[in-house]
Amino acid sequence: MIALSICLDVDTEHHELRRVRVKFRESHTFRPAAKTREASRKEGGTQAVFQRGREGGRRPGASGDKNSSVRVDLFLFPRSMRSGMSYIMRSAISVLAAVILCTLSALAQEAGTSTVPADMVYGNPGRLVNAGGFRLNLYCMGSGSPTVVFDSGWGDWAPAWSKVQPQIAKWTRACSYDRAGTGFSDPGPMPRTSVRIADELHTALHHAGIAGPYILVGSAFGGDNVRVFADRYMDEVAGLVLDDADADDLEPKAMQEETHRGHAKIPVDMRACRDLIAQHKPLPPLPSRGGRPQQTCAQTFFFRGLPEAAWSPELNSRVLAIAQTKTAMYDAYASEMEETAGDETWLQQHRRSFGSRPIRVLTSRNHGVGHLERKPPDTPEHIKYEQESTLAQARWLSLSSNARQIFAHNSSEYIQFDEPETLINAVRDVYDHAGTPVAAHGR
Repeated sequence: MIALSICLDVDTEHHELRRVRVKFRESHTFRPAAKTREASRKEGGTQAVFQRGREGGRRPGASGDKNSSVRVDLFLFPRSMRSGMSYIMRSAISVLAAVILCTLSALAQEAGTSTVPADMVYGNPGRLVNAGGFRLNLYCMGSGSPTVVFDSGWGDWAPAWSKVQPQIAKWTRACSYDRAGTGFSDPGPMPRTSVRIADELHTALHHAGIAGPYILVGSAFGGDNVRVFADRYMDEVAGLVLDDADADDLEPKAMQEETHRGHAKIPVDMRACRDLIAQHKPLPPLPSRGGRPQQTCAQTFFFRGLPEAAWSPELNSRVLAIAQTKTAMYDAYASEMEETAGDETWLQQHRRSFGSRPIRVLTSRNHGVGHLERKPPDTPEHIKYEQESTLAQARWLSLSSNARQIFAHNSSEYIQFDEPETLINAVRDVYDHAGTPVAAHGR
């Protein structure tokens, strides 16, 4: 009797067939118990044992193991040795084809029922790249040029783009990142000015081999950073998308000063929360507002409050874990907030034309509002604030001969969460218009 073993090694995490091993051997240990097996021996035939699992009898997926094997043992009983080899080869080829088809079908089924949410790509470090003595965490997807580069708002990091980056990556390369000290990035030098942030991003992109041209996308405070980047590296910029970006430097002076007064206490509160984390003390719940569940400082400071409904529970858990442990992040954001007045002065002094490079200005008319259901009452003061914010954002239209303001239909300032298609379409519009840009002149 001749035994044939076919073993398929499978990577269940990536749903890939990694290796096929075929082995012939002469066997004298097979003891068929049933009469049908004895009949098969006399008449010539095949008996097969199909096994799927891990070596040592472990259950697939146990102990975090991501590799499994599929093995078929064939016990071949040729009618005669003369026809034996021909018979064996025919049997082997037929069964091998059947096993591979069954395995690929099983892998496809596992892929369709994978329990790892797609947004968990942001729950682990991407690519840590040297930005000048420390590392920034980059997530780059897709291929093509120009490369779309995202910079998130204050208190946010790369997961802010989880709803839009994978979609944009279907037609060009798209890169998001964590600013120094935030997310999975290393702490960077202080103070955290927009000039420093822009220069660090530029350095990291070049060290990562991601050359321009770039389409820059900035949300809220990230708008300051991408405008500084464009001013300093205009020759590498193909276009600009401002996602309900902060326009404080273009607002009336009284309104700008009022905003600064309102922000003055934030760094103090952030450092108090940071100290509790550094001392491994419990974070007390903050007073509930508007009937909402109580949250700790680690939940309220970041994004628009945690958990975020646009994310999977798994990503929410990972983001909260960072917020509850990474003290450097509190230092970074506190410094960013303290430097905003200086950033705005810098932008006022460096107002540079984009030539014909496309600019798209996305306006929510709910600037400063994280959730529509928590929108402040339409008092005269709030209505005036939104009107002035909208007018200030409209002043960016004069920077380019190819500029347009786009209004969200029903969104908070997080357009990328509430109306992701609005932002995706704006980026695509800039991408389609970003040919060879006309050189910018003047300041």
